[in-house]
Amino acid sequence: MVSQGVSLVSQKCVPCEGHEKPLTREEFEPHLKQIVGWDVLEDKKIEKDYKFKDFKEAMAFVNRAGELAENEGHHPDILLYGWNKVKIMLSTHAISGLSLNDFILAAKIDKTV
Repeated sequence: MVSQGVSLVSQKCVPCEGHEKPLTREEFEPHLKQIVGWDVLEDKKIEKDYKFKDFKEAMAFVNRAGELAENEGHHPDILLYGWNKVKIMLSTHAISGLSLNDFILAAKIDKTV
């Protein structure tokens, strides 16, 4: 794990083989300061809703987030709903909880808005 003083966007997601333990609230709490507006669900998932001017902007954001996720090798659940809203949900499925990768990708996705 990288030190808490390091910016999340400067880090790279690393493959999770499922041997790691999910982060505890005490471990992930400091990362929340770098990802404003993200909600923690049951200490197992983070999610955020984004609203855009129109469908075209929402779709462009989905494509940017998807490309970023593919480059990082860490894939969120992405929901485009209504005509201008996107929900991003992150968790590390291999460990059934949160890993540093979730916070890294959340911070990088926020930079694409």
